[in-house]
Amino acid sequence: MAKKKTTSTKNKTSKRKNIKKKKTTRRSLKAYIIRFVLLLIMGGIFAIGLLFSSVYIGLWGKLPDYNTLKTIKNANASEIYSEDGMILGRIYAENRTNVSFKDISPNVINSLIATEDVRFYEHQGVDERSLLRVLVKSLILGNRSSGGGSTLSQQLAKNLFPRKNYGSISMPVNKIKEAITASRLEKIYSKKEILQLYLNTVSFGENVFGIESAARQFFNKPASALHTQECALLIGMLKAPSHYNPRLHPDKSRQRRNVVLNQMAKYDFISNRRANQLKQLPVVLNYTKPSNNNGLAPYLRERIRIELNKILKNYPKEDGSYYDIYRDGLHIQTTIDSRMQAYAEQSVSEHMKNLQNLFIKHWSNSHPWEGSPEIIKNAEKRSERYKSLKRKGKTAAEIKKEFDIKHPMKIFSWNGDKKVNLSPLDSIKYYVQLLNTGFLAMEPRSGKIKAWVGGINFKHFKYDHVRSKRQVGSVFKPIVYSAALEEGISPYDYIPNERKVYKDYDNWSPRNADNLYEGSYSMEGALAESVNTIAVDVLLQTGIRDAIVLAEEMGIDSDLPKVPSLALGTADISLLEMIQVYACLANRGIHVEPYYISKITDSKGNLIADLSENREKDRYVMAPQNADIINHMLEAVVNDGTGKSLRNVFHLEGDLAGKTGTTQSHADGWYIGYNANLVAGAWVGADDRRVHFRTLSLGQGASMALPIYGKFMRKLSQDRHYSHYSFSAIPKPDNEILSQLNIPHYLPPDSSFFEKILGIKAKNHDKLMKRKLRREKRKKEKKSIYQRIKNIFRKNK
Repeated sequence: MAKKKTTSTKNKTSKRKNIKKKKTTRRSLKAYIIRFVLLLIMGGIFAIGLLFSSVYIGLWGKLPDYNTLKTIKNANASEIYSEDGMILGRIYAENRTNVSFKDISPNVINSLIATEDVRFYEHQGVDERSLLRVLVKSLILGNRSSGGGSTLSQQLAKNLFPRKNYGSISMPVNKIKEAITASRLEKIYSKKEILQLYLNTVSFGENVFGIESAARQFFNKPASALHTQECALLIGMLKAPSHYNPRLHPDKSRQRRNVVLNQMAKYDFISNRRANQLKQLPVVLNYTKPSNNNGLAPYLRERIRIELNKILKNYPKEDGSYYDIYRDGLHIQTTIDSRMQAYAEQSVSEHMKNLQNLFIKHWSNSHPWEGSPEIIKNAEKRSERYKSLKRKGKTAAEIKKEFDIKHPMKIFSWNGDKKVNLSPLDSIKYYVQLLNTGFLAMEPRSGKIKAWVGGINFKHFKYDHVRSKRQVGSVFKPIVYSAALEEGISPYDYIPNERKVYKDYDNWSPRNADNLYEGSYSMEGALAESVNTIAVDVLLQTGIRDAIVLAEEMGIDSDLPKVPSLALGTADISLLEMIQVYACLANRGIHVEPYYISKITDSKGNLIADLSENREKDRYVMAPQNADIINHMLEAVVNDGTGKSLRNVFHLEGDLAGKTGTTQSHADGWYIGYNANLVAGAWVGADDRRVHFRTLSLGQGASMALPIYGKFMRKLSQDRHYSHYSFSAIPKPDNEILSQLNIPHYLPPDSSFFEKILGIKAKNHDKLMKRKLRREKRKKEKKSIYQRIKNIFRKNK
C-alpha cells in the first residue's frame, strides 16, 4: 500500500511538472510572438519613417515646392467667338476650359464629396487612417492592389504631378509624395480653390479635361447648368472614365450614376426619396464632340489657328514670354456673324449639291478626263498613298498593283459620309470630278469679314478656296473700265464690237462668248453684256500699266500679266482679293483693308491686342464719281445683263450691282455682287482646271456661282435682322451724269439709227467737252512723279 501511494504521488508530481513546463513554454512562445510582432511593427514604422524621410528629402525625385504650387496652371483651350457671341471653335492640346468655383453646379461639388472624400472639409489634405492602411497593406503585406485612401487633395496632386514607376514599392512612394504635396496644397489654397483646381484638372476620357469641357461635350451645356443626375453621372465617370463612358456604355454608366446618388443620399446631400426618383431616369445625352471639322467657319478657324501664334509674337507678355494659343485659354473675337455664316454654308450646300448632280448627269455617258488620261495620273501622284509608297521604294508596277486593290473606306457624299469598297484608283476618279467652291461676304465700309466658306467640306477638303488663286474671267472687267474712267475715257461714247488681230501680241485675237461681232455698245452695255472685244480695246486705250496700278490700289496682290488678255481675266487671283476690288466700288473709291480677327484677350479678359485698330488706313484709290458710274453700270448687269436671274429667279429687291465671270473652257465660274453695306462673292470649279462642263450654258458664272450669292441674299432678305444688308442703296452718279448714262446699251449696224442717236448726243457736246477737260486735268495731277514713285513702291511691297 505504501509503495502504491508513493508511486501515485510521484506520478502526480510528474504531471504537475509537465503542466508547469507546458505553461512556461506557452508563456515564452506568447512573449516571443509579442516581441516579434512589436519588432515587426517597429520595423514597419521604421521602414515607413525611413521611406517617408527619403521621399521628403527628394531621393525619389524632387517634390514640388511652395512656389511651384502657387503658380499651378492647367493647359487651357483658346476659344474663337463670332461677333455676336457664339463660340465657333476651340484650339487646344488638351480639351479643357478652366472654370471658376461659382460657375460649377453645387450638385457637382456635393456628388464629388459624397463619393470621393466625405471628410474633405475636416482633414488637412491627408486622411491618416486611410493612408496608414494603404501603406501597411502595400509595404508590409505586399498587397499592390490595396489602393484607395486618397483624399481629393491627394488626387489633385496625382493629377498635377503624374505617378512614376519605382518598381515593387511604386505604390507607397507615390502615395507619400502625393500626401506631402496634398498637405502643401492645403496650406496654400482654400477648400474652394482646391475643389476648383481638382474639377478643372480631372480627366473624363476622350481627351476631355475638366468639368466644364465634360459638361459641354456630354450634355452641351455649361457646368453651372447641370442637373443633379447629370452631375452624378459625370462624377461617377471619374472612377474609370472609359469603363463608365455614357456614350459607349450607357448601362454601366447608369449603374455607377446610381451609386453616386446613393452616396449623396447617405450623407444627406439629397433625400432618399429624391435619390430614388433620379435613379429611375434614363441616361440622356446631348453629345457634341468638338472637332475642327465641325461647327461654323472651319476654314477660317483653321486660318486663325495658323496665323495666331505669329500675330501674338507682336504682343509678348510682361515677362517677355509669348502667349500659347494651345495652353493659355485665350479669347479670340472675330468679325464673323454666326447667322450670316450659317446662311452662307447653307447656300453653298444647297447649290453645290444640285450642281454636282447636274455635273454627273452632264458626263453620264463618259468621264471629264476622257481624252486627258494625265488628269487621273497627276491626281494619283498627288495622293498621300502614292507618296507613301514612293518613299518606301515601291516600283511603278508595285504601286499600280496597290492602287487596283479594293479596300473598305469612307468617302464624301452630299448625303453624308458613305461606306464603300473601292480601290485607291477608283477613289481618285471619284474625287477628281467633284466641284468645289469658295464664298466670302464683307462689309465694304468697315472691312469686317462676315462669312467665310472655304470649300464644300472641311473634313475631306482642307484646301481653302477663299485664298486659292484661279483665273477670274470677266469679274476683272470692272477694273478695266474703272481705269478707263480714271484716265479720262468717256463713258458716253459708243465702242464698235469688232474682232481685231493684235500684231504686237503674237497676232492674238480675242473672241466673244457668243461669237457675234457687230454693232456698237456703250461702256455700260459692254460691261453688262461682258463683251470681250470691247474690254480689250478699252484696256489698250487706257494702258495696261495704268490698269494694273489701279488693280493693285484696289486690293490685288497677285502678279498681273502685262498683256491685253488681262482684260478678259486671265490672271490668277483669289476671291479674297477680288472682294476687296468690289468693296472699293461699293465704298465709292475707298479701299478698306479686310480683317476677321478684331480682339484677343487673355483668360481673365485682359486685352492683349485690338486688331480692328491696327490696320492699314483707308485710302481713296479712285474718284468717287467714277466709282458711282461703275456702280451704275454694274447695276445694269443685275437688271438687264448676265446677273438678271437675281431678279427673276431669286426675286431679290432693292439696289444690287455685280458681275459674273467665266473663264476659258468654263473651268471657273464667278459671281461677285454688292450694295452699299455688303459685298459677297463666290467661285466654283473643280480642283483640276481640266475638269469642267462642256457647254457655256452650264459652265458660265451665272449658272455655277451666281446661285450661291442669290440664295445667300435671299436668306438675308427674309431675316428682318439683316434688312440693312439686303436692302441698302447704292450711291448714284449725280443727275447730270446719270442723264447722260441713260442711253441705249447697244446700237445695231444701222446708220440712220446710229446717226439719230449721235444727233441726240450732240446737244450735250459742250458739256461733255468741259467734263473731259476736267478729267484730263485730274489725270495729269494723278500722274505726278510722287504718285508714280508711290505706286512703284506699293507694288514692290
